[in-house]
Amino acid sequence: MSIAANNIAHLGVNLEATNTPISSDDRNVAIKVLEGTPLPTTRTEAWKYTRVAKLGKISFTNEHADLQDISNFIIDETKCTFVFVNGHYAADLSSREIPSGVTCSLLSESSAIGNTTLKLEGEVFNALNTAYLNDGVEISIDSKAQVEKPIQIIHVLKGDHVLSNFKTRIHAGKFSKSSVIQGFFTVGDGTNFCNSTTEISVEENAFLTLEKVQYESESSFHISTEQVQQAKSSTFSINTLTLNGGLVRNNLNIEVNGENCTTHLNGAYLLKNKQHVDNHSVVDHKVPNCESHELYKGVIDDNSTAVFNGKVFVRQDAQKINAFQSNGNVLLSDNASVNSKPELEIYADDVKCSHGSTTGQLDEEAVFYLRARGISEKAARKLMVAAFVEDVFEKIENESVQSFVNRLLKERFEWDF
Repeated sequence: MSIAANNIAHLGVNLEATNTPISSDDRNVAIKVLEGTPLPTTRTEAWKYTRVAKLGKISFTNEHADLQDISNFIIDETKCTFVFVNGHYAADLSSREIPSGVTCSLLSESSAIGNTTLKLEGEVFNALNTAYLNDGVEISIDSKAQVEKPIQIIHVLKGDHVLSNFKTRIHAGKFSKSSVIQGFFTVGDGTNFCNSTTEISVEENAFLTLEKVQYESESSFHISTEQVQQAKSSTFSINTLTLNGGLVRNNLNIEVNGENCTTHLNGAYLLKNKQHVDNHSVVDHKVPNCESHELYKGVIDDNSTAVFNGKVFVRQDAQKINAFQSNGNVLLSDNASVNSKPELEIYADDVKCSHGSTTGQLDEEAVFYLRARGISEKAARKLMVAAFVEDVFEKIENESVQSFVNRLLKERFEWDF
């Protein structure tokens, strides 16, 4: 494998090629991309505000690691929990009581993995995930299945200079209703990298909710991509909660392929010290009579930085689309910063679409008002922060996820929501 300057290919030098049965076509394309595509730079429009060149200076490996206790990482007490450590399945920490109407299997146990829906050309991190995939889980929801308890996937990084390439594949059958929880965590302060992809198909009249909690160390890297395809009359919701992590990039691509679909994208990112979080979303309305709602809010403190780039496409024949996009940010220090760019690209004329972005600081008059009623300044600011992001957290219907997130916020920020 050739190694060019500023090329991501050398990240695979100390890694073993995937043992999972991905298609040879996908693997060949992925290797070709790694050999010929450099790491993104700030001259790459999609990566303008996120610097990943430092990844090219680290020699990553992938090693197995043992964990004795993951109780602090369990988000929901569901009996269907898959635990992965450094991308490798941990059978002794998992509880695979699969609900009725659901089929779950490890990708490493599959006889064959279908062709990826991810874009590989020009996408070095998708290609890296494909060529050096450690493992993952495939979830299939039967048609008409009503799955009451969530399926939970916990991923933990442990060690130093560890790179985990991890994948989840979800298929929600027709008229089904289900939810999946993903949690990403670290043990220790090693300089580690989780490169995660999730491929999702939501069939006709299916309801699928994905809850994603990111709470990795401030010395870690995390790049994730969700590729979602919606069939007619389906509903897909995702709540992305980024509460810790050194450099985090979330790519969310939704292809709305059928009429009468509903799409909900919600996100909250709460940052301090020198964290950097970048949320990139694309909702592509290809057909008429659909709606999408996107709400992302951030609280940025100290020297941390945030990026939001949300784009909505409305294709020429996609009439009667309702698409709403909102990004709000509060800066808690003079050194915190955010780059926000909500976008609409509309080729149809009978639509209702709006987007907006706001960035500001806490209202000092409101802080004074609360202090005048006997509340300390610190408590007053916490209350205002809680009020600001509350409408995002209200979107989380799973009470276990709400409770877990509240615990993390109290632990990291001393905030009570």
